[in-house]
Amino acid sequence: MTTTVIRNADFVVAWDAAAREHVYLRDADLAFADGVIQHVGPAYAGPADRVIDGRGFMVMPGLVNIHSHPSSEPMNKGLTDEVGSPGFYNSSLYEYLPIFRPEPGVIDDCVRVALSELLLSGVTTVADLSMAHPGWLDLLADSGMRVCVAPMFRSARWFTRNGHVVEYEWSPEAGEKAMAEAFAIIERAEQHPSGRLFGMVVPAQIDTCTEGLLRESFQESKARGLSWQIHAAQSVSEFHEITRRHGFTPIGWLDHLGLLSDRSIIGHGIFLDDHPSTPWHTRRDLALLAETGTTVAHCPTVFARRGITLKDVGRYRRAGVNMGVGTDTFPHNMIDEMRLAIYLARTQADNPRTLNAGELFTAATIGGARALGRDDIGRLAPFCRADMVMVDTTIPRMRPGRDPLRSLIYSAGDRAVHTVFVDGHMVVQDGRLLTMDYAAAADALHEAQARVMANVPNLDWDHRHVDQLSPPSLRTA
Repeated sequence: MTTTVIRNADFVVAWDAAAREHVYLRDADLAFADGVIQHVGPAYAGPADRVIDGRGFMVMPGLVNIHSHPSSEPMNKGLTDEVGSPGFYNSSLYEYLPIFRPEPGVIDDCVRVALSELLLSGVTTVADLSMAHPGWLDLLADSGMRVCVAPMFRSARWFTRNGHVVEYEWSPEAGEKAMAEAFAIIERAEQHPSGRLFGMVVPAQIDTCTEGLLRESFQESKARGLSWQIHAAQSVSEFHEITRRHGFTPIGWLDHLGLLSDRSIIGHGIFLDDHPSTPWHTRRDLALLAETGTTVAHCPTVFARRGITLKDVGRYRRAGVNMGVGTDTFPHNMIDEMRLAIYLARTQADNPRTLNAGELFTAATIGGARALGRDDIGRLAPFCRADMVMVDTTIPRMRPGRDPLRSLIYSAGDRAVHTVFVDGHMVVQDGRLLTMDYAAAADALHEAQARVMANVPNLDWDHRHVDQLSPPSLRTA
């Protein structure tokens, strides 16, 4: 057993089990061996095969990202930054997602770009909500990350013929088949020799799944001890569709079916019955989430682009809802996502005290770990996995250094991420990724995007050119 010690760190963000909160330790040591933390605190006196000088660093737990789409979103950079369909209350789900999609041959490069950005922003665990693709598990394992493999399945696809009506093409048999395939993938993930892959059950969207598929997938997730996640309350169109079909809000419908629980995750959970854009005759959704222990995966960037936001993270927390954080879209920068989450919460609440950096950091670590059913990640404590980030507190953007967590989130961002360990293995060193060629993958996407854009008229309902759908920032003279 080889023991590594980070000695005399300026700050260690340690887990106080008695108080159930993160705390700063000053001038502390952290020791780990075989991927497991052995010691967090002052004056480590045990064996040390490798010593890392912690002076000038904050050591913090790796961030836990519970909602991301690595196999598709990196391709959308420069295309969906400023789009939103007026006919769908500015949601771009129904009009743009089906046409801006990567070719099968570049999906691996999409994944490499996304996971590179995540690691470089301090994420050590990510939930990868993707459609199954060849070589998926080995690609994830090669990245060095800890990955919750979450193959999506559904009973219907959505489309539009006119830009203002969502239609659904149903195939319940295909949904059942895809669910069986998803469970087979999860089984292979959990048996993967890397030991860093585990699974989650994801019926893709509340409006594209039959009641039977929702119930079956949830019961199977319980039997297997897996978390269960679904996109719900993510658009006004979806809210109206579910109330029309069932007479319940999306959250109310999930509760009616018995699908809210402490292992359930709602992807986004924005449009509750008390949201200004979706007023309903009840006012129970927020309480239902809290009472059932359900987690909301908060991904502010993708919605802020369309002028949409959750109302607000601080309110959800005070109501007792477990909150986690995800990136969902490009850039896959968890620290930027956290900064935006805090600012949007304050502007939506008209209150600078509704949410602070410590509370959101807890959501991005402990909240995410809880949602995934893990008590061994998202915290620095003995017997937890050695997933950690060394933040350089000496760079100018981290100075003055009174409160390094605030400086990281509000000022320095991922530029201060120096070293990242996953399972005790160094995957980022001195700001350089050690496991993937980020630049080469980004170059491949750059070339592939031209082919995606050329095919847009063939996929768009109105056969529009890409520049009509997503006009460039400046006119070419």
